Amino acid sequence: MDADDRNAGKTLEPTGLEWDSPMHRLAVAQLDGVALRMGLDQNIWERLRTPQRAMVVSFPFRRDNYETVETVYGYRVQHLLSMGPTKGGLRYDLDVDLGEVTALAMWMTWKCALMGLPFGGAKGGVRVNPRELSRQELQRLTRRFTSEIIDVIGPERDIPAPDLGTDEQVMAWIMDTYSQQRGHSVPGVVTGKPIEIGGSQGRKEATGRGVVACMVEACREMGVALEDTRIVIQGFGNVGGAAARIAAHLGARIVGLSDISGGIHCESGLDMHAVDAWTAETGHLAGLPGSEAVSNQELLELPCDILVPAAIQNQITEQNANALQCRLLVEAANGPTTLEADRILVDRGITCIPDILANAGGVTVSYFEWLQGVQQFFWSEEEVNNRLIELMQRAFREVSTMARAKGVDARTAAMMLGIHRVAEAKRRRGVFP
Repeated sequence: MDADDRNAGKTLEPTGLEWDSPMHRLAVAQLDGVALRMGLDQNIWERLRTPQRAMVVSFPFRRDNYETVETVYGYRVQHLLSMGPTKGGLRYDLDVDLGEVTALAMWMTWKCALMGLPFGGAKGGVRVNPRELSRQELQRLTRRFTSEIIDVIGPERDIPAPDLGTDEQVMAWIMDTYSQQRGHSVPGVVTGKPIEIGGSQGRKEATGRGVVACMVEACREMGVALEDTRIVIQGFGNVGGAAARIAAHLGARIVGLSDISGGIHCESGLDMHAVDAWTAETGHLAGLPGSEAVSNQELLELPCDILVPAAIQNQITEQNANALQCRLLVEAANGPTTLEADRILVDRGITCIPDILANAGGVTVSYFEWLQGVQQFFWSEEEVNNRLIELMQRAFREVSTMARAKGVDARTAAMMLGIHRVAEAKRRRGVFP
């Protein structure tokens, strides 16, 4: 019997090993649970469990000494092509792998659908530690990676944005490399660019601002004012830092913060001006005068009204979920809460604003940037912020209404809304051929 005979009648399906990882298993388990509850069509359900496109590249990366050449691995995954161009960040981190970016692309699909944006979800990255790279090395890495994925990105195809380990300068290099290959300037190939080359006002703080908008709406539902709350934020990067500053400006008391150097705690509230001055001088939070040092675990378990995980995934687990002392959990990071922890939080009556809603401000203002670039008509920062808050409030109300109507938690309600919109788009488009 030859190979053709042995394979006759078999469906050539992925083995599951291609993108199998804890993050991807979490994303699929969330989808499966909600799809079962919704009674989602089996064909669409199965289609949404895997990405439509996944690209893996390896390429040479030359160090500054011009003698060391390393092989680096990069990824770009497009989960869904039915809603329009795909959209999602690029991260540079040693933990980047195909499973991680596949999970993140899936969550981005639900996020875009929930917010009513004309995008499918995508994600990508390079497995490298950007903190060990010089500026010249970072630029060479970025330009070479762009050339490797240039055929799958573009303003009508797939639009990267900043994520963990990348920033507006990395986006500028990607735009320039892409434009050089196309022979003309193409600012719409990325979002999160510098203002000078087509970036949007308000983009840098957008994710943090969206997080705070959700806090305000949740506090209103709980019958408390944000000014009366104590907030702990794990992660003082772009998202966590912006959320802390905006919340403090609105009168909230920031009692705990953390970064890669460790955590700090001050029950009377941290002075954000002092925090910013200290981090500008030292490069980290540790040792801030007037604060108490705490571990990451101790930070998550501090007494507070609102806990904001804004660092990395899998921070709230079944090991620590019972020790949390917050009333409200706002997921500024992607996938910070495991399925087991979710069930514990629901049983304990702790409200969780899920990541696909809480951190949707970034992709929403990325949409604004893309739209402004297409129109060549740019908005003021006030216009951007007001439109962002309006969309965040609308999405929050839709999730809250769905949760009450179906008797489910906010994560399930948010995913039900997103998945329903995606399923309807697929049903309307049909199957080709």
